[in-house]
Amino acid sequence: MGGDSGVVPSGAPPCVSSIACPLCLQRSDPRLLSQFFFADERVTRVVAEINGLDAELDPQQYLVLLNQLHLSQAQLLAVIEHIMEECIPTQRHSRDYLVKFPEELLVDNLGNHMLFAAECLLAGTFLEVEETDGAQLRPRARNLLCSLELVRALLREQSLSHPSTYPEPVRAALIQFDRLFAEFELSYVSSLVTVKSPDEIYRQQEIIVLFCETVERALRLGYLTQEMIDGYEPLLMFTIPRLAIISGLLIYPEGPLSLERSPEQMSRVFSPFYNLLTKIRDLLRVLSAEELCLLERSLCAAEAEDPCNSVTPRAWGEAVPSVAPPTPWGLLESPHTTPVHHSFTGRLGAVDNPCTESPQNPPGPWLEATLGSRCSELRSHYSSTKDMLHTLFVCISGVADQLQTNFASDLRSILKTVFKIVASPAETSEETGGSKDEDGDLRAGDVPHVPDCPLCPSPRDATGLQRAGAHRRPEWVPDSSCSLCSACRAPFTLLRRRHHCRSCGKIFCARCSPHAAALPHYGQPRPVRVCTHCHATHLPSWRTRTR
Repeated sequence: MGGDSGVVPSGAPPCVSSIACPLCLQRSDPRLLSQFFFADERVTRVVAEINGLDAELDPQQYLVLLNQLHLSQAQLLAVIEHIMEECIPTQRHSRDYLVKFPEELLVDNLGNHMLFAAECLLAGTFLEVEETDGAQLRPRARNLLCSLELVRALLREQSLSHPSTYPEPVRAALIQFDRLFAEFELSYVSSLVTVKSPDEIYRQQEIIVLFCETVERALRLGYLTQEMIDGYEPLLMFTIPRLAIISGLLIYPEGPLSLERSPEQMSRVFSPFYNLLTKIRDLLRVLSAEELCLLERSLCAAEAEDPCNSVTPRAWGEAVPSVAPPTPWGLLESPHTTPVHHSFTGRLGAVDNPCTESPQNPPGPWLEATLGSRCSELRSHYSSTKDMLHTLFVCISGVADQLQTNFASDLRSILKTVFKIVASPAETSEETGGSKDEDGDLRAGDVPHVPDCPLCPSPRDATGLQRAGAHRRPEWVPDSSCSLCSACRAPFTLLRRRHHCRSCGKIFCARCSPHAAALPHYGQPRPVRVCTHCHATHLPSWRTRTR
């Protein structure tokens, strides 16, 4: 076949058979079975080279071939995945169990890792699983690999006979492989890490609702702004959990942070802090509306700032309450020689606007006296209001920061969902403009000329990004080589994520790549992400919209 070129040799006679053959298949053939043929051929060739190599004599070449095998297997699995989506879309095994996995495991090449683990288990090589787990997993690994070999044989035969159809034996083999793969994936990952139970998944969904309610309240009171959320400000990963602790203990006491439940009934994210949360709740209940407002403002500020500072905490730009509170700083300097009694019902009534006055419906004398006595007792443990607020600040911040350390994956997943819900919806721009031909593509004469484009490698690239003849997609900048946004130079963080512009291939933050455009000259007929620079400079407005 002349290696794996997939091109008919010039001296070969034309094929007259109605059945396909290796000489007839072309790499450019878009049919999935044709793509499978070449992907499978690459895997077979690399395996043959590894089997014929003495690893002790040439360890460097052995490592090179192993890397090639890993890449070729990943490509083969990707083609099989596309074939299953096309052949058995309604008969796929459920992948709902993926929601139980830690987020860091949900990578694009997870399937390739699963096959590698199955091969290692079957070969008896070292894997980080217990011996009892390994004994249970080996039969599943054997069945999975045997099923894969059957699928490869059937698909290869079909690609050489009728590469446009999927007969019933092929469908049955694909269904079996998909089921065995899902069963092995769930069993293997469960033996390595702790997966979430259905109850835990539900409890974390309750936490997501609590976080969303917290953000809405913070926006209403002016603690946060929509611009901060849409820009994925890094400080929000600390601020939102801090404010959510107050909301969960004081405003929504029957929600996921309800202390009426036992620790075992709470989410594993907050259950280790049950005793500390109880003390925080008791202290929060004795705060006045002004003190609660001051505490929440402090929790929204930088990490080093707290009510113990002698100066007013610096606000985040616009992040101040919409209703100006009475200045509470005089309270901070006066020791509690005569404790101030605050109405518990009044505090809860004013929680939704912590800078309001006293309650409209005060409690009866007996209840007020009881609550006042409890408040006095708790306040007597501190030398001043300043000391009490500082204690609350440290405890709440400590719990929120421990979430970042001990439950980083869970919190990251929760915050990601929260941002999807509370971020501003994409606005579609339907402005039309630019000259285009009958097919809807920009004419060459209408391509803008940009003599000094700061984000393009050369003037030629600057003027040729959207040219109809430029079918070669731009090369993507690797994630590992870019730590700053290519436009605003902001550093990437947990919340400020990397995004590739499909037009130029460079990496930007979400704020600098909020647009979408169809790039048919790159094989992208549907709108894909583009940066603000390409959107404004290189692409016609009729093809773009804002994300």
